[in-house]
Amino acid sequence: MAAIFLRSQTHVASVRGACLLLCTLALHGGALAELPERFVDPDDGAFDLSRHLLDHSGFLPVPILITEPALGYGGGVAAVYFDEALGAKNAGRDASDRLDPPNISALGGFKTENGSWGVGAGLFRTWDGDRWRYLGGLGKVDLNLDFYGPLGRPNSYSLRGLGLVQQLSMRLADSDWMVGGRYVYLSTETDFLQGLPPPLRPPELAFDIGKLGLLVNYDSRDNIFTPARGTFFELELAAARNWLGSSEDFEGIAARAFNYTPLGDSVVLGLRGDFQYATEGTPFFGLPYVQLRGIPALRYQDRQTAVVETELRWNFTARWSAVGFVGAGRAFGRSADFADADTVVSRGLGIRYLLARRLGLYGGFDVAHGPEEDVFYIQVGSAWR
Repeated sequence: MAAIFLRSQTHVASVRGACLLLCTLALHGGALAELPERFVDPDDGAFDLSRHLLDHSGFLPVPILITEPALGYGGGVAAVYFDEALGAKNAGRDASDRLDPPNISALGGFKTENGSWGVGAGLFRTWDGDRWRYLGGLGKVDLNLDFYGPLGRPNSYSLRGLGLVQQLSMRLADSDWMVGGRYVYLSTETDFLQGLPPPLRPPELAFDIGKLGLLVNYDSRDNIFTPARGTFFELELAAARNWLGSSEDFEGIAARAFNYTPLGDSVVLGLRGDFQYATEGTPFFGLPYVQLRGIPALRYQDRQTAVVETELRWNFTARWSAVGFVGAGRAFGRSADFADADTVVSRGLGIRYLLARRLGLYGGFDVAHGPEEDVFYIQVGSAWR
């Protein structure tokens, strides 16, 4: 649940709005002659967002498109402010260099077809040539979700929450390593439509989370938007305590890694691994869950989750790519041991268009087949967050 509410990846989010705003034109072959010059690549005459994104500063309206099955289809809008153009901040660099992300302020909201809604504000800042990074956010949500529990039967509930996140990270010398800390506070109230299902406890219906975590991050990817080579790794060790604002004490570990390897000139192989662990005392909505395309959020939850996924991207023209992916995951620890837990598998295909050549940014869509349903996703940048 906390992942739905506070999950962010600031270097991707900084350009996602402009991409979504114009992605339809690219994917449907819009009339380029009618587009402003900044949306056309002078090298090949194709639709391209490089100049728009690199030269933009000030306010930018950002459409929000939601295709998460747990919430239903929906959308919203955000007002995003860039205090400096990305190109000016990275003068003399290209997509193969480590780009310093722009400073961003944002305010927005969303609503989905199942009645869920949320509003929030965020701030992202860097200092000293991206040696220091700060991320802060405040939001309020009212979500309509399903809890499946050990029997696998859906129990509908609504969750109202007010949350805060504060994060500060420091780069180690001029390396690809960063270390830092993250504080998360979330105050919630929960109502089940048909009574509290087992094994949940009444205290979980009004629960506050106050959690402090240590972050270790490594990022050698050649491109922060749609990588073609390199590795990303992040480890978080977190503890919730009464003195931090939590209703109960508990701990958690989250580790994720992505690797990208080129296979020749036109094919990229991506590998992903994800592991999460939560101790006794974690509220049901904060338990780890299997995160894969084609599987609704919160569908497969337990004290621990393990996920592996692979993706193959074939650049069959200079602008267009085809994507195939398959992943598997297990949720275990309370209802079953790892060896006895069910393995859930999803697979799918997608299409990508090179939206910003100078940034190496692709956008498009995926269709994923999971255990219960087929799901459509709009993607801008990598599907792995």
